[in-house]
Amino acid sequence: MKGARNEECTDSTGIFMKLLRYHLLDDDSCTEEVKNGLEQKMNAMVERELYTRSKTAPTEEEREKARQEYLERRGIPEEFRW
Repeated sequence: MKGARNEECTDSTGIFMKLLRYHLLDDDSCTEEVKNGLEQKMNAMVERELYTRSKTAPTEEEREKARQEYLERRGIPEEFRW
């Protein structure tokens, strides 16, 4: 688990540095990497929100809806779901 956290920090730092290069130095060479990195970050944030909602939503129906959406986004096959 600790290794995954370090990779996340490294990835975030890498994207941040590329954002700095893109905006402050007008370096367009990393445009695609910045776009992909931001897209991955956004997807991770959405998945985390869905997971949290699947555990904390006020009604069972809302929790189940969030759980199913989370599992769908993560690519978990129907036969592995409960």
